Amino acid sequence: MKIIVNISRVIVGILFIFSGLVKAMDPLGLAYKTQEFFEAWGDGGGAMGSVMNSLHNFALGFSVVMITIEVLAGVALLIGWRKNIVVWILFYMTLFYTFLTAYSLFTGKIRECGCFGSCFPITDLQTFLKNLVLLALIIILLAGRKYINPLFQAMSNFGVIALTVMVVVYMQSYALEHLPFIDCLPYKTGNNLLKLREMPADATSDKFAYSFVYKKGNETKEFTTDNLPDSTWLFVEQKKKLIEKGNGKVPAINDFSLSDVNGNDSTEAILSQPGKYYLFFLNTLDKRASFGWLRSFSDVLKKAKENNEKMYVVTSDEKVDSFINVKKKFNVPVYTCDMTAIKTAARSTPTLFLMNGPVVENKWGSADIDKASK
Repeated sequence: MKIIVNISRVIVGILFIFSGLVKAMDPLGLAYKTQEFFEAWGDGGGAMGSVMNSLHNFALGFSVVMITIEVLAGVALLIGWRKNIVVWILFYMTLFYTFLTAYSLFTGKIRECGCFGSCFPITDLQTFLKNLVLLALIIILLAGRKYINPLFQAMSNFGVIALTVMVVVYMQSYALEHLPFIDCLPYKTGNNLLKLREMPADATSDKFAYSFVYKKGNETKEFTTDNLPDSTWLFVEQKKKLIEKGNGKVPAINDFSLSDVNGNDSTEAILSQPGKYYLFFLNTLDKRASFGWLRSFSDVLKKAKENNEKMYVVTSDEKVDSFINVKKKFNVPVYTCDMTAIKTAARSTPTLFLMNGPVVENKWGSADIDKASK
């Protein structure tokens, strides 16, 4: 039993540390996924909808805390610190994660749970099965807690725990201001955005059969597209039936489009242009809009003009155009884009891309935009 318990201890501890550190490199990714769950649970409105909406703004804080606890619990288990409390924390966390992945798997409302971040995407089924195995291993740990012995003296164990907390919190705070340590998203440096917008060659779409219900007097009848009735029949409704499921493959970038002030899609025109130019992602205006990034933005814009390079502002907030060009008089083209697409492309607010044609040549988070002008 002792050997089984300690093997389980190592497997569970390493998995929790790995899972937490992967997410710590990009805490906003987990925050956005958490918001997806809140939105799905609040779709029905009522009291539940109000509660979920109120929690929406706390998603980032919740994610930072959960990531820290996840790594901390894994380390604590490996070194044998506070084993009774830690094993129960691991049990309830895994039970909670199993519920989330089951919800995602069986309802289809959430696309991937994000359990291993964007660098190691796994399917909902794989995640669900992984959590069931973890639960079984943790139950073994609960039954054999007496075999979990501390590796170090009490003060040394506490020092390891304190160091773990500091490292994980630092990793997350750094990523929020400087972009993730390792970028595994489709918009990473070196990627060709136009290529990634193309449909995969082996992609197949869902196929549907359509029928139409018409009524004539007291008679109601269903017709196919090849056998529609004459004008004496009154249309009632259209029915759609899935006859063949597609393979679900979509472009790596399928929701990124840039629209000008008139609503015209300018994505291809902008990304297809030769040479270097800048994309400045500012999803929404917040308190930092009156200071902070403005000086860096102005310096980069000045450098771009000196080098005869263009700069475009990309936002989901219609107030940005007025702020940038009317209030601040920068005279820069502003394009709107889907908020979710910007959240994927820009992991800090704001984020600056240096493009070379359709290829991302470099990118800077909010804390590093000033480096682009040097």
